[in-house]
Amino acid sequence: MKVLVFALLTTLAATVFAQKTEKATFAGGCFWCTEEAFEKTPGVISAVSGYMGGKVKNPTYDQVSTGRTGHTEVVEVTYDPAKVTYEKLLEVFWLNHDPTVKDRQFCDSGSQYRPEIFYHTDDQKRLAEASKAKWEKQKPFRQPIVTPITKASEFWPAEDYHQDYYKKNALQYRFYVTGCGRYQRLDALWGDLRK
Repeated sequence: MKVLVFALLTTLAATVFAQKTEKATFAGGCFWCTEEAFEKTPGVISAVSGYMGGKVKNPTYDQVSTGRTGHTEVVEVTYDPAKVTYEKLLEVFWLNHDPTVKDRQFCDSGSQYRPEIFYHTDDQKRLAEASKAKWEKQKPFRQPIVTPITKASEFWPAEDYHQDYYKKNALQYRFYVTGCGRYQRLDALWGDLRK
């Protein structure tokens, strides 16, 4: 029996480790909201809230929230490319942020809430640029798209209380997104594309 259990566990472990995963990083304003959008996307294994793009090592939320560290709130997405493409993740990103503003998203303002695509590979850069160009032509709104595409730097995970905030603090989260007018603005920008 022990041999059988060991064999099954070894096979399961080999399957898990054989699964090819990739990473993508997006800044869409408040990382609670960005995390929710990606965690609900089939093929996404995890979405971790954190910080990127700044000059302070191992920053805290208190430091980043001042806007003086240079970081922005991001979500690092680990995904199975056999189940979801990077192009699909880009689509999720575009339809879940306001690409017409810099240094703010909805009711949150400051450089720590700036939207941004952080690419990890040349292929991601190419796909992100093509996606941005596509939306420039097909966007259902008049304002220009100002969301930058930047090479990824070191990712710093946010504190535990920020992870899965939309699940762990559902009522407070609903008050936040409603009060910020997040979904109303997204619907006004993207219309039926968000359905």
